[in-house]
Parts: sequence; C-alpha cells; structure tokens
Amino acid sequence: MKKIEFFVKNIFLNLLIFFNPIKKGKALPEFSSNSTILFIRLNRIGDALVTTPLLHEVKAKIGCRVIILADKKNHFIFRNNPSIDEVIIFDKGIRGIFGINKIFDEKNIDAVVDLHDDVSTTVSFLVALAKVKYKFGLLRSNSSIFTHTVKRLNSSENHIILRLLKLSELLKFKVNPAEVSVRYYPSEELKNQALEWISKINPDKKFLVGINLSAGSKARFWGVEKFRMLLNSLNNYEINVILFCTDEDLPIARQIGTDEQIYPFTKGFDIFTAAIMQLDLLITPDTSVVQIASINKIPLFGIYVKYKTNDMLWTPLNTDFDCVLTEDPTVENISFEEVNNKLIPFLETHLNAKTNT
Repeated sequence: MKKIEFFVKNIFLNLLIFFNPIKKGKALPEFSSNSTILFIRLNRIGDALVTTPLLHEVKAKIGCRVIILADKKNHFIFRNNPSIDEVIIFDKGIRGIFGINKIFDEKNIDAVVDLHDDVSTTVSFLVALAKVKYKFGLLRSNSSIFTHTVKRLNSSENHIILRLLKLSELLKFKVNPAEVSVRYYPSEELKNQALEWISKINPDKKFLVGINLSAGSKARFWGVEKFRMLLNSLNNYEINVILFCTDEDLPIARQIGTDEQIYPFTKGFDIFTAAIMQLDLLITPDTSVVQIASINKIPLFGIYVKYKTNDMLWTPLNTDFDCVLTEDPTVENISFEEVNNKLIPFLETHLNAKTNT
C-alpha cells in the first residue's frame, strides 16, 4: 500500500512540476536584515537539532527574519532560540500541503530553504507549490523543484551538519566548520529544576557520568545485565552516575540502578536536556542525545548500530567522541568486555583531565 501511495505521489509531483516549471538561471539574491527566509525541517528531534548551526549562522551573518516550518514532533527544539523569529507547526496532510501559500502570503517570504538531507516527498510538494521567487536545496533527485541547488557532500565521508552547512553558499556567506555547534535553549525554570536535582545526587560535585538507557528502539537497548556490570565497573572510580530513561523504560532502569540514580525524564525534554548539559561524560546509544551533549562539548561514548548503511554516524561535531560499533541489526551481541575495555581508558582520560585542572 505504501509503495502505491509513494508511486501516486511522485506522479502527481511530476505533473505539478511539468505544469509549473521552475525558472532556473536567476542570479543569487543579496539577502539583508529586511529579508524573510522560511526554512523547512520536519520529522524527528535529532533532525531538528542538526539544523541549528546553520540557522545560527544565517541570523549572525545576514540578520534576516528566520521562520521555521517544523513538525509536531520537533518544533520545541526551535523554541527560545534567539536566531529564530517564528516557528510554524506544519499541519500534515493535503490541507497542510495546499495551504502553504497562505503562509507565504501572510509572512511575505523572500525565499524557502529545504533543510532535509534526504528527499522528502511532503517537502517536495511544499516547495513545488510555494509561490516564492527563490527556492533552495541540496542537489538531489528532486532538484527540479528548486531555483538553486548546491552540491550535497558525500554522506559516507561528511558529517550531517557539514552537509547542511553547504546551503550557506546559496545565501552567499561562508562558515568555519571548526566554530559551529548545535544550539538548544531549555527554559530557565526547568534548567534550574535540573540543577537542583543534580545537586542532590552530586552534592560533592564529583565527576558526573550520564548513562542513557533509552534510544527510541528496542534494537538499541544493550541489556539489563550488561548495564549492571557497567555500573559495577564505574563504581571503582570517584564519580557519580545518573541513569536517563523514558517513562516506558522506567521499570528496566529500576532493575539496573537505584531510584536515586534515575533522572526524572517524565518532566519533559527541556529538563532532560538541561541535565545532559551538566554532565562531564555521557554514554548513549541515541543520536539525538549526542547532539545535545555536543552543545557543551561533553565527551561522549556511544554504543552504536550501523546496519545496512554507508552513511557517516551521527557523531557529535567538534566534541571528543569514541564508540563501540556493530553492523548487526541490534546491539545485543556487543559484549560487556568490548565496551568496558574501550570505555575505561576514555573515562580515565577525561577524569584525570578534570582532576588536574
């Protein structure tokens, strides 16, 4: 059924492009503080986080009005971000797609930028239907819907953030990759709540290690017994440990550590990320949390699956990182010894560095 739906959508999209051909060959415009640019980034939390370095650079270099068309699943990532002037939540479905020009008319949009690294059929419709002079995106199979494209870097050799930063060339400015970072701004109220909770579990301000147990997929859960063994190994060091998990995984977390060690993720994403940003080191199988850790350059150790893909891992950018990697569909065959033997030297390096400062 999904294949038929995909086939029908593509036929309709091709007809739309045929009857509304894009005018190519226009010179790139000079955007200014008087310009308004709408960026589209739907789907998940991690997808939103990796776009924030580019959005920050756009605001810093051009000073234009920045509007985001986001998803119900990720719109809060852009909240409180000083580089973003407005966030619009996309109403999925036919109504949302065909209502795109109402947004463009009301907001007086000068250009639309597709922030998707891969082709999205929904976004292709939005861009194709949009009555706007400039339409920017990466060079891919749907390039006929854009007025201007820029080469998409090889996904097996280039970080996802660097691939998206290529779009800056269409906006006529350059970015130093060594200076960029992910941006996220938890509310001050929840940030203070996180700090209060951390002060209770870590009153002596020891080196603080976070272990994320949840990764959005059972295939990436390492196992109760192996996490218990890991905690026992970490107990040999003068550190404190926090366990992070979703509501669904709370019973599992209680099999691994004590209630005092389990962070209250139930209070929402802001309070969760506020705590992540206070760590000295993070251990995780989840790529979204990786991007959060990179905000404060927190050393990160991953337990990762790389199954049937040649794409580069979603590692933290400009942040110290190591991992154990499997090409199996799940992490269940990664042994405790394999993780412990690689993690402990990584931990000791950063623990010693903090102790000696």
